[in-house]
Amino acid sequence: MANELADFEKCYREGFKPWDSGVACPELLRALDAGVLKGKSLLEIGCGTGTNAIELARRGFQVTATDFVKQAIDAACAKAKTAKVKIDFRVGDVLKDDFGGPYDAIFDRGVYHHIRKVNLPRFIETITKVTRKGSRWLSLAGNAKEQHDPGPPTVSEKDLRKELSSHFEILELREFRFGTDSEEFRPLAWSILMERK
Repeated sequence: MANELADFEKCYREGFKPWDSGVACPELLRALDAGVLKGKSLLEIGCGTGTNAIELARRGFQVTATDFVKQAIDAACAKAKTAKVKIDFRVGDVLKDDFGGPYDAIFDRGVYHHIRKVNLPRFIETITKVTRKGSRWLSLAGNAKEQHDPGPPTVSEKDLRKELSSHFEILELREFRFGTDSEEFRPLAWSILMERK
């Protein structure tokens, strides 16, 4: 993960973070409005500058949010302070750090689709460690039906079902378009709602 960390640190330093639209992800808002993320405790993996974590805290979740880029967490802490919400922000590597739990719910926007190519078995081990039977996980991932360069990593429906179904039941799989910092670039994505078996 050292190379990936250096790449993301460079993106934050240079201000190139197309995934950071500055507004809560509409697909997360849809899931929250539908009541499909249950419970009180929630872990957000790859929280970036904290926009979604702040929305989750405003909705009543006890949020732990992590990212492996310190600059992102510093910005997230400042935003949460301004928003007057309490969030447990942590700098951490999902492949090696302990994030506590188990949590009632997990959210990631773009972590699974990236890390599956780095170390999928270790990632799944972490996700199962921080959940329990009945915990729900909403993962937003690039959709292989459309390839973009540059753009987010993608995964096919066949592969995501194969990779995730051993420990999680897929409750809902829907297509949507990622919001980015540009209205002209909205890549096709998967919204994967799962429940721990």
